[in-house]
Amino acid sequence: MKLSEELVYRGFKAETTLEDPSELDNRESKKFYWGADPSADSLTIGNLAALMMCACFVRHGYEPVLLVGGATGQIGDPKENGERELKSLEEVEHNKQCIKAQIEKVVNADNVVMVDNYDWFKDMKYLDFLREVGKAFSMTQLLDRQFVQNRIGEGGSGISYAEFSYTLIQGYDFLHLYREYGVDLQLCGADQYGNCTSGIHLIKRLEDASADVWSTPLIIDPVTGRKFGKSEGNAVWLASSDNGGGNYTSIFDFYQFWLNQPDEAVEYLIKIYTLLEKEEIEKILAKHKEAPEKRLAQRALAQGATEVVHGAKAAEAIENLTAMLFDKATNFAEFSEDEILEFAKYLPVEKKGAQLVDALVNHGLAESKKKAREFLAQGAITINGEKVREDVAVNQTAIVKKGKNKFLVIK
Repeated sequence: MKLSEELVYRGFKAETTLEDPSELDNRESKKFYWGADPSADSLTIGNLAALMMCACFVRHGYEPVLLVGGATGQIGDPKENGERELKSLEEVEHNKQCIKAQIEKVVNADNVVMVDNYDWFKDMKYLDFLREVGKAFSMTQLLDRQFVQNRIGEGGSGISYAEFSYTLIQGYDFLHLYREYGVDLQLCGADQYGNCTSGIHLIKRLEDASADVWSTPLIIDPVTGRKFGKSEGNAVWLASSDNGGGNYTSIFDFYQFWLNQPDEAVEYLIKIYTLLEKEEIEKILAKHKEAPEKRLAQRALAQGATEVVHGAKAAEAIENLTAMLFDKATNFAEFSEDEILEFAKYLPVEKKGAQLVDALVNHGLAESKKKAREFLAQGAITINGEKVREDVAVNQTAIVKKGKNKFLVIK
């Protein structure tokens, strides 16, 4: 498939400035940029969808410039319903370093260029920015932006000058990358399309040149109808261990998330979140329809998505671990300490000595201490295969199981 065909097939097409997607196939300049703000110390599967789109461009010969927003992260991308809390410079720097590695891993390119917009904003003088960038926009243009209308309209929460200016800062990023790297294409999620067009405006106004934006739809959870992302409270993180902010999803839970997708969503998701070719996807989906109860498509989705984020070795190991943990014949009392420690690479982990109720709540096996105690009273919790009916300190290496499909390692 050509790039334009693959983008459409995988569902990576929303708003764009291009009249025809096929323009991407023969574009003279084959450089693009995509950016993420370090608003947390891990990206989510919402960000992953956009990164998979970037990887698609790379496979078709495009050179990526990937931006981590050390400057824009200090302001915060405006939300629809209220101001973001400002993060300390130390937190922004920490988050930035954490997500850089995630971006590089997914967009696996020999010629990837990583940049940080703090590098060109840190020494910029305010009056210079107003004279060059501020003068290039009219207030009418800015006030017409949908997020601004939502915030200042009837019932809106208002908007600070800092967040109001965010679109100018992001627009300048595009201008800077055009000047320094010859980038004339920006990729983004559909919710960023308006901000991205600010860059097009600046390039046209100040460089008398043209540039384009290509956006991908936001990924919607088919069950809840909400987008996949941290702002919706349903984040699935790319980090598999805690970087300090509590923003992580164990490899086991990551794999299980995809494995538990409903039939009506799996066709949509397998195209976005795996590197499987079209022919292979079509074969899998055809076999799945013949025997949906075998969940072949969900297994392929879980395997493919886990491989993209955590690597082929981890994907294979978690598939084997899943089969073992869900086998009715498995006797949890027979696992050796070494085996349990091996499982800890992929399952949520709590330190020895923790109270069982606290451990269940800390790792999402119970939503509250009250609920955790109810699970104990109901006999829904086991430690190394033995039912536990009261809160205890867990001092040994162990596998804690809640119900049929929730697991935790104590080590």
